[in-house]
Amino acid sequence: MTTLIHQPTNTLDQPLTAGRKSTLLLYGIASYLIGCAGLVAVILAMAGILPMGSFIVLTDNALLACVINVLLIGLFGLQHSIMARPFFKRAFANTFSAASERATFVWGSGATLLIILALWQPVSGHLWQVESLAGRTILWCLFGAGWSYLFAATFAINHWDLFGLRQIWFAVNDRAYQAPEFKENWMYRFSRHPIMLGALIGMWCVPDMSATKLVMTLSLTAYIFTGLRLEENDLVREFGEQYLEYKKRVGMFFSWK
Repeated sequence: MTTLIHQPTNTLDQPLTAGRKSTLLLYGIASYLIGCAGLVAVILAMAGILPMGSFIVLTDNALLACVINVLLIGLFGLQHSIMARPFFKRAFANTFSAASERATFVWGSGATLLIILALWQPVSGHLWQVESLAGRTILWCLFGAGWSYLFAATFAINHWDLFGLRQIWFAVNDRAYQAPEFKENWMYRFSRHPIMLGALIGMWCVPDMSATKLVMTLSLTAYIFTGLRLEENDLVREFGEQYLEYKKRVGMFFSWK
């Protein structure tokens, strides 16, 4: 998921008919809801509110279950990696409406997360189970703070652009799309990737870390660090010295100075 505001670019598809505008707007709203549903489902699963590893059980072998689970995270990484690449965006824009490209990425991500949770396999055991009230309270506070920080970080750039609705709004109003300007808003002044930082805090700060959760947490953590390396390479190619200078001043997750 992109975590930095882009330079202004102007794109304008051919003027849309009223029917296509309505369809595009409904598509954007549906995509947004599916994307949010996938993220919320993961949060609820990590909190233990939504069952994890009990919807479709394919095996009771711990090793095979871990292999299946890691492959499921690989599916998420594959979807992200392909749809986030410039070649896919160009091909999509040439075939469909460019305004719906980001919304398609969003619903694809949400749907993939829902599929992962449905197919996630149980693994027996626990890494930790905090019993004390103080310990559980601290971890629940960190859990809530992490996911809240992630959500706030989406608004520090542009939440509606990040989730594909802003692009569609420009299209249905027959306006050339302008990407938000490159700005170091809020937490982006001291963290290059606050969205991912919030996700890491939220995933790891749980009072009950079952082995089933641990496999997902470890797999997503590995994916985050791998994905950020690829994303930073893309950002350097896109922004050049501007991003390199930003990278020197601001830490990946937080700055010490």
